[in-house]
Amino acid sequence: MSKSSPAYLKKMEQLFKENGFKLRYEKGTFKSGHCLLLEQQVVVVNKFYTVETKISALSDIARELVWNEDQLSAESKKVLSDLRQTSLSL
Repeated sequence: MSKSSPAYLKKMEQLFKENGFKLRYEKGTFKSGHCLLLEQQVVVVNKFYTVETKISALSDIARELVWNEDQLSAESKKVLSDLRQTSLSL
């Protein structure tokens, strides 16, 4: 599966949901294209982004967070592992 497909975006959304984050797509004046409200566990991404750019923004955020892997499904663990490997190869 392509890592810039709508199906992959859904898997990333599920990863955040399983770890207790609310993911919202809204318009706003975020300089980075996303906003992370840690205390409220809310992630806001610019709704006008393409699928590929949304995935990129969520990937950036995911690399900053500490994940409770006990709460994740096998599929979400694989997505997280892919993100970590991508991060190491950069």
